[in-house]
Amino acid sequence: MRVVILAGGLGTRISEESHLKPKPMIEIGGQPILWHIMKYYSHFGFNDFIICCGYRGYVIKEYFADYYLHRSDVTFDFKSRGDMVVHKNVAEPWKVTLVDTGLNTQTGGRLKMIGSYLERESFMLTYGDGVSTVDLNALLRRHRSGGKKATVTAVQPEGRFGIITFSADGERVEGFKEKPKETSGWINGGFMVLEPSVLDYIKSDMDSLEDSVLYPLAEENSLEAYKHHGFWQCMDTQRDKTHLDALWERREAPWKVWDD
Repeated sequence: MRVVILAGGLGTRISEESHLKPKPMIEIGGQPILWHIMKYYSHFGFNDFIICCGYRGYVIKEYFADYYLHRSDVTFDFKSRGDMVVHKNVAEPWKVTLVDTGLNTQTGGRLKMIGSYLERESFMLTYGDGVSTVDLNALLRRHRSGGKKATVTAVQPEGRFGIITFSADGERVEGFKEKPKETSGWINGGFMVLEPSVLDYIKSDMDSLEDSVLYPLAEENSLEAYKHHGFWQCMDTQRDKTHLDALWERREAPWKVWDD
């Protein structure tokens, strides 16, 4: 089954780094978050990727073109015509198709553009800026048993602000506590499974995935939800990146399920 990753947005809310590279190429622990997402899918046996490029898409193409250089030890012998020898060659079981889907194209339009690569088969879809511990095999089973045109992973993001606790009379502050996830609403966390028929809902490059596909499917009772209660985090801001970096550096990254 193919995995489509939307990686063409501008990433304006993390402009400290996205002015130099596309958001999926911003690094967590020294590797692009795109790499983390692909390693996670690969752990579950999904290795055929279609990446929808847009803003600075050449950075993504150059990364995969030089993947061995990024991931291996290399010797350059300049005395012998500059020959290159790759040591400890890191091989991934991946097939990666990189498609230029335009600079200003919306998410639905990007999906429509790569339709010919899907061969009218069911596929997975996610955004290029979020990591999670969602059980991808359970997600796929839920989609197949539900019989709907699409299944989205529903998540409850962590509250960003602490809650003040008051005394019984409501006048005195007793303390603060983290806002529990249970008090926040459910959102689309990516990690979707879709049938090829959803492409028929997209009419133009400026159609968004949410407006042109997910909302109409919900109205038709053709959209399933897989509720994920575990870890999920998008990298929307510099604060998010710092948090993910800290988890990785402490070796506490929940999404790191693959062997080194």
